[in-house]
Amino acid sequence: MRRLRVLIQSLPTESATKTALRNAMTPEQLRQAADGARPDLAPWTGTEMLLASILDAVRNLTAVSLAAAGGKPTPPDPTPRPGIPPKSTTRKRLTAEQRAALDPRMRVAQEA
Repeated sequence: MRRLRVLIQSLPTESATKTALRNAMTPEQLRQAADGARPDLAPWTGTEMLLASILDAVRNLTAVSLAAAGGKPTPPDPTPRPGIPPKSTTRKRLTAEQRAALDPRMRVAQEA
């Protein structure tokens, strides 16, 4: 039973099995699944990474084009990628010990 669960979880999201499972979910179950979703923890293929890079490039070119035409565009946010957690509203600051553990020179730069 565990092996079957592992095999199903390893399927790509666009597979027929996972699509059928999603289609069988109630709207409430879909909302709950979306609330706990962490795209930064999902594995991506090379194609998905390339598409995210292309999307970022198109957004940047759009912003540059608007700026060249006299507009004041806001810089686009990069597409979320695996391994990069979502931005938090609060910024964690490193302690002096953590900075020193990373690089002793950082301690001097932060204190100055």
